[in-house]
Amino acid sequence: MSEEVRKKAIEMLLSGATLLSEPCPYCKGVRVMKDGDALCVSCGKSPDKELEKNNEKPQDESPVKKLEEKLQIMTDELSKEKDPDKQQNILKSINLLIDTISKLKK
Repeated sequence: MSEEVRKKAIEMLLSGATLLSEPCPYCKGVRVMKDGDALCVSCGKSPDKELEKNNEKPQDESPVKKLEEKLQIMTDELSKEKDPDKQQNILKSINLLIDTISKLKK
């Protein structure tokens, strides 16, 4: 552990940070967490921030867009389904999606 990482971990602990039971996903080292920021005391990486960077979504990934994509999938399923009971369930889901989309667009 580098001197800089050690100092930062100590500062975090002294200001109320907690030790996490989950190990670092990179090196399996011990992590310290304060205000939602985790720091591995072994490798110095902040895995939570690294994962956030990798999982960032483009601006066009709004909830409405996702629901509209789901609506398209459900519509495709409905056109292929032969069982009337399953068709009814799909139609109920489609109606709920349409209602939700319209509420979000307001």
